[in-house]
Amino acid sequence: MIENVVSIELPVDEKLLIQKNRIEPLEMTGKEKRITIVTGTHGDELEGQFVCYEILRRIRDNMENLHGVVDIFPAFNPLGIDSITRGIPMFDLDMNRTFPGSKEGNLPEYITAQLIEDIVGSDLCVDIHASNIYLREMPQVRMSEITQEKLMPYAKRINVDFVWVHASATVLESTLAHSLNMLGVPTIVVEMGVGMRITREYGYQLVDGIFNVMKEMGIWSGDVLPVRDPIVSQDGAVGFVNAEASGIFVPIAPIWSYVEQGEHIGNILNPLTGHIEHRVVSPCDGTLFTLREYPIVYHGSLIARVLGGVRV
Repeated sequence: MIENVVSIELPVDEKLLIQKNRIEPLEMTGKEKRITIVTGTHGDELEGQFVCYEILRRIRDNMENLHGVVDIFPAFNPLGIDSITRGIPMFDLDMNRTFPGSKEGNLPEYITAQLIEDIVGSDLCVDIHASNIYLREMPQVRMSEITQEKLMPYAKRINVDFVWVHASATVLESTLAHSLNMLGVPTIVVEMGVGMRITREYGYQLVDGIFNVMKEMGIWSGDVLPVRDPIVSQDGAVGFVNAEASGIFVPIAPIWSYVEQGEHIGNILNPLTGHIEHRVVSPCDGTLFTLREYPIVYHGSLIARVLGGVRV
């Protein structure tokens, strides 16, 4: 059942409409658990759109296996998606820096307060993000040290390649995930793929994981596929590679490959002179889990991240 969660009249005879699709079991008992799937917080992150479609398709084809409530928000920021804008148009604002919001605040704060109110009461929220248009990310869960005890069991079942635990000092308190976790709704952040694109293999991988989690929660009784055992990494185990010159980055090593310290992973080229401006090498032994997708770089641009000491 499609529901309007936020509906606001806008200038020039337009309307801001944020909708969710709620799927309930064929027979309700009143004791069902609820999982909420959220994506589209950033208008240039579209990987989650395919995930929403595939979850709905699988449930619709096997309704007899559904024993809980599934809420799906495919477009938290519909204005951003419609205008291919990362933030909220008109406000030039990152929506994921406005939670938990306030019903007495400005338009973005009012919207986020309404969304938070709707999600509270869920037994789990999965907040799906893609990378930006510049970088490709392997499927991963990101969480803070202060939430890892509560969230790690879910993260290990959701079929990502690794879990990145951030130091508490780096936590942004204005995000959806932090706000919901503080309000008692376990919320895991999944990041995968690249901005403005859909990577179907990543989508299928995450959907398999979500159904696995749903089965563990008693929401789903259908067959599920085996999930991978993710690598768990702390902040200190990640090596960063930044551009030391401007130009065109051309990778040599593929993403999710093992590289050794000093190994050649790509070149920054000068298309005007025909020279290699910088030979990019790995800062440590480990696995490339982030790799530059957009080729134009400037001094300091992020090129790659390496999961130190890990061989896959």
